Amino acid sequence: MPKPDIDEIDRKILAALQADAHMTTEKLSEIVGLSPSPCARRVRMLEAAGVIKAYVAVVDQVKVGLPISVFASIKLERQREEELDRFASAVMRWPEIVECYLMTGQRDYLLRIVVKDLEAYETFLKQKLTRLEGVASIESSFALGQIKNAQALPIPT
Repeated sequence: MPKPDIDEIDRKILAALQADAHMTTEKLSEIVGLSPSPCARRVRMLEAAGVIKAYVAVVDQVKVGLPISVFASIKLERQREEELDRFASAVMRWPEIVECYLMTGQRDYLLRIVVKDLEAYETFLKQKLTRLEGVASIESSFALGQIKNAQALPIPT
């Protein structure tokens, strides 16, 4: 799919919706300087183009009982397409993994895993991650605190 042309008004729409996706079309149109109909049309076009992928509620992981974030670096035995696809498929099935990146460098994947406690991580590790065929090594690092978690992208205006 070709990259959509995003103009200054689209950028304002995106920035405003990243700050508050729950705002009304009327409020959004005031912010970006359009009347409600053209503003709504632009939002629908951004959605159709896949620029706006979804609308979600950002949930506080501590308040829902998942205070532990673990970053796991994964090295596969081989980096053939079959092994990469198998790993990616497994990651998609496991809700504990909230982020997964295919990496360059010494490790093949970087995962962010959220759990309620160390015992839950140990269970996840033993019953899921270490049982996955093709995993050569796993290095886990535990976050002591979160300094920044920006949900919004820095859209240039």
